[in-house]
Amino acid sequence: MKTVTERRQRARAVLEGRACVHPASVHDPLSARIAEELGFELGMFAGSTASLAILGAPDHILITLTEFAQQCRRITRAGSLPLVVDADHGYGNALNVQRTVEECEVAGIAAMSIEDTELPRPYGAPRPRLISLEEGVGKMRAAVAAKADRSLCIFARTGAMNVTSKEDCLARIKAYNGTGTDGIFLTGVTTRDELDAAAEVAKQPLILGTLSPEIADRDYLASRGVRIALQGHAPSQAAAQAIHATLKALRDGVSPSALTGLPEQGAMARWTREEPYSAAMKDYLG
Repeated sequence: MKTVTERRQRARAVLEGRACVHPASVHDPLSARIAEELGFELGMFAGSTASLAILGAPDHILITLTEFAQQCRRITRAGSLPLVVDADHGYGNALNVQRTVEECEVAGIAAMSIEDTELPRPYGAPRPRLISLEEGVGKMRAAVAAKADRSLCIFARTGAMNVTSKEDCLARIKAYNGTGTDGIFLTGVTTRDELDAAAEVAKQPLILGTLSPEIADRDYLASRGVRIALQGHAPSQAAAQAIHATLKALRDGVSPSALTGLPEQGAMARWTREEPYSAAMKDYLG
């Protein structure tokens, strides 16, 4: 098991490198262990997958900070995969953001993003809205100030490219450059023109939350300073589909011995760490 600081240093090494990596979308201890076994450099725990894992609900900012931090801790204690998390709007104003950083840091994460979306969505708002640039700067500065471990990475996240305009997005990137954050997390960037413009003004590594076919080439992304690029959250959806298919087969009368799609022999033992648990039982329980 790597220490929390070692994991954060591994995340920083990705930011300081020259390549663009795709993190594994994880939502619980088993998915994180599988991602680690497959060699992923980073795990990504998003607000949307958190809502699914904790409440079985869509991403409408319904979970609490406590619930989110607890799930982060369950994931980080399961292995050594450096975990990047999307902490949404920090669960409130700048002071709430500081509490969010404190709780997530104690939970063992390696990096986290705070976004400038106005959340939860206000009454009567037909589409997402952003907080003011000034408030956004305050939130990012507060997040950085709240860190106890300087190796923890903080990303300033904005969806301005899609929500407001390219000009507003560039203005926010420029402002967030001076807040002490370790990266700029962008959503809604779909064209090379948009990414080129963002890369020109960003003085920090870029993290992309969305990938369109036009910008999905990793060499191109790396050349524009993108160090982390998400590929969606298919694993949690695939897990839900697998559960549905298995339960449906059993409900339809399929014998358990005839089920398909189950893990290969020995996989569950690896993922649940059966061997070290058995050794501990022998050593300590007689």
